[in-house]
Amino acid sequence: MVKREAQREQTASMEDYLEAVAMLRGKGKVVRVSQISRKLKVTMPSVTSALRKLSEQELVEHERYGHIKLTPEGDKVARDVLRRHKALTRFFAQALGINQETAEEDACKIEHVISPLSLERMIKFIEFIQACPLEEPNFPKRYKYYLEHGQLPKECLERSVRRGK
Repeated sequence: MVKREAQREQTASMEDYLEAVAMLRGKGKVVRVSQISRKLKVTMPSVTSALRKLSEQELVEHERYGHIKLTPEGDKVARDVLRRHKALTRFFAQALGINQETAEEDACKIEHVISPLSLERMIKFIEFIQACPLEEPNFPKRYKYYLEHGQLPKECLERSVRRGK
């Protein structure tokens, strides 16, 4: 199997820890082991062990009993995981009509294994159906045009303008 990119070499578990730190830190908030433990529903020793590994990989900065901070590389990985998670959740909820809770759970599982190509196509699909709803005539033809040209068909653009988007 070909490696995707350096940032995708993390295990699903390690990505979950990075994602949790990113989500918990908010604006200027400090993150502690206990918060990660509660968020991921794991023991505090498990969090400490994971943080040690992430620290060795220079993805987090953490001193014993101290705050946890993402390094620039750790932040990059965490942002990528969050991006995948949000895109998948949005796809499941908006395109497939799955309830939000199930969409979140499924996204959390799939975000670690989805290929970059599949993810980008899902994002493009969501963008497309917001401008050109499924019910409209010639949906497959319009979607193919969008994929090939990277822009919405004229009819969809006009519809978006009329709707105020």
